[in-house]
Amino acid sequence: MSDSNDDRITVLAKEFTPAAMEYHRRAMGKRGYSLAGPIVARKFLMLEGPGEPEELFGGELYYAATFVRRDEDDN
Repeated sequence: MSDSNDDRITVLAKEFTPAAMEYHRRAMGKRGYSLAGPIVARKFLMLEGPGEPEELFGGELYYAATFVRRDEDDN
């Protein structure tokens, strides 16, 4: 499977429940999306070139829920 055939949306939230409820709030299932993996708290870093990464959001942890819609041709 190639990731280039996937449409992904990642939602970030400070708490677990809002991240989890986004699937229902935005009717992601009806739009063909499924949850790509567990909703877990993560620290986010940004790389701009070969230097050291910079912490995003002041280094705070955010819950990340990634939803994926795979192409019909992707089997």
